[in-house]
Amino acid sequence: MANNIKIEIPFGRGILNFSIPPKNLVEVLTPRNVNPVEDLGKTIQKALNSPIGVPPLRDILASSDRILIIADDNTRLTPVKKILPILFGEFERVGIRDNQIRILIAIGTHRKLSSEELKTKVGEAIYRRVKVINHDYKDKKNLVDLNKTVNGTPITVNRLVFDADFTIGIGSIVPHHIAGYSGGSKIIQPGICGGPTTAATHLLSTRTPETLLGKLNNQVRRELDEIADKVGLKFIINTILTSKGEVAGLVAGDPRKAFRKGAELSKSIYGVPFYQNSEIVIANSYPCDLDFWQAHKSLYPAERMVKKQGVIIVITPCPEGVSSQHPSLLKFAGLSAKEIKEKYKRGEIKNGVASALAIAWAKVREKATIIMVSPGIPVSHQKALGFKPADSFKKALEMAFGLKGSDAKISILTYAPDTLPLKLGQTPCGTI
Repeated sequence: MANNIKIEIPFGRGILNFSIPPKNLVEVLTPRNVNPVEDLGKTIQKALNSPIGVPPLRDILASSDRILIIADDNTRLTPVKKILPILFGEFERVGIRDNQIRILIAIGTHRKLSSEELKTKVGEAIYRRVKVINHDYKDKKNLVDLNKTVNGTPITVNRLVFDADFTIGIGSIVPHHIAGYSGGSKIIQPGICGGPTTAATHLLSTRTPETLLGKLNNQVRRELDEIADKVGLKFIINTILTSKGEVAGLVAGDPRKAFRKGAELSKSIYGVPFYQNSEIVIANSYPCDLDFWQAHKSLYPAERMVKKQGVIIVITPCPEGVSSQHPSLLKFAGLSAKEIKEKYKRGEIKNGVASALAIAWAKVREKATIIMVSPGIPVSHQKALGFKPADSFKKALEMAFGLKGSDAKISILTYAPDTLPLKLGQTPCGTI
């Protein structure tokens, strides 16, 4: 054991150390090590001075405009509280007062943020200055029906966007299994839409044999863009973060043009080549650790790297369990993808968003056995997800070797949700 290769990964608020026999370890993948910007404030201001595809805000805003800022929630590391003071400086130059500004937190179908979490997200000074509101995807009286997209997706959206003259979205761009990449119009859908809209786009993503992870042009992104156009998203500020959560780059401007520019930088950081598919893939869920509704993002990069009938070991703290907002999924998440689809179609399963994610998880299980190491998820819930529980990493590795043999090859994803594995020979910027 003394000659084993030591591995260190972030886990919760600490570090998890383990070791792998050298005969087994193939490779360790992590996002590229890039330096953060030297001066974040100057970087933000520069982006606002020369936005992509549109004039500067000071040239297109009027002093009478009512502003709605839509920001991502605490499941993302976007430094919203560092962006807002500089953005507010732009408003002040135009003569826009605080009582003309609202901030809407784009929780999608996540839980609401507490007042303390809101203060942490936007900064206490901004929290005291303007009204900060959690989106509520279940509150029908605060949702507006905009009929359907060309593709048939029903559109319900928070009515606050229609009380505003100018809407700005703040988020980050990382590879995403549903939308290809997060960021851009994703702040609107699922960020501030109703459940049926989110169910439709999520289910749309399950129609392809493989996930849309890292695919810039795809059917879901087209739906998101159309919905954002109908809603009137005018301007975005999107960060691209390092694996440590620091800002490596920032784009601002037109929701489509700025997003695509940011996605190019995102791919250059998160798109990492791998050399072979392994029998065992270890996937750490950091930074998507809050609950499995976030941690499941570790599955899709691992699925890309694991051999058929292989094993994926998911390591995740999940202090809030599987999902406080979607507890019903434990009743059907362990079924096959086909069974979930059929039950949802027959109306036996009502939650379309949870169905879509459960289908995605089932498709990964159909390729590989999933072993879970998670102190925050009860064993019974891990089993309900169709996973094999392990009370420690050591136990998980023993189980994996028991299934695949002691000579099985192992690959490791240290920051799995933020990694876009590219088989050697693919373009370094991922699939377009």
